[in-house]
Amino acid sequence: MMIRRMGAAVLAAGVAALLSVAAQAASSQAPLPPPDPTAKNLSPYRIQLRAFDACLVTQSRLMGTTREAVHSACSCYAKGTVGSMTKAELQAFRDTGYFDDSTRAKALGFIDSCRLRRPI
Repeated sequence: MMIRRMGAAVLAAGVAALLSVAAQAASSQAPLPPPDPTAKNLSPYRIQLRAFDACLVTQSRLMGTTREAVHSACSCYAKGTVGSMTKAELQAFRDTGYFDDSTRAKALGFIDSCRLRRPI
């Protein structure tokens, strides 16, 4: 159980970092991080789990609360974001390991509608 928690925390921190780096790159024209080979064969459900885990870590830190307190809102965010992704957007995630520009726009909409704080 401890290894799973550590793995989820590392994964979530990595996803949050990739989203942050991608946002900075979009604004500063800096190069994007290298693709994440572990995302290559992920199902939409597994992508949703990654988004959910990253949300729990990021939002609990941003809001200064527990992961349990943001569980429902993060579930709303992850299900909504991944559920709204097109086949091309899913493939772009598999190719890179992070959301592309159009998915990030959708994700920000779900952050707002699920009453979470924007990390960027």
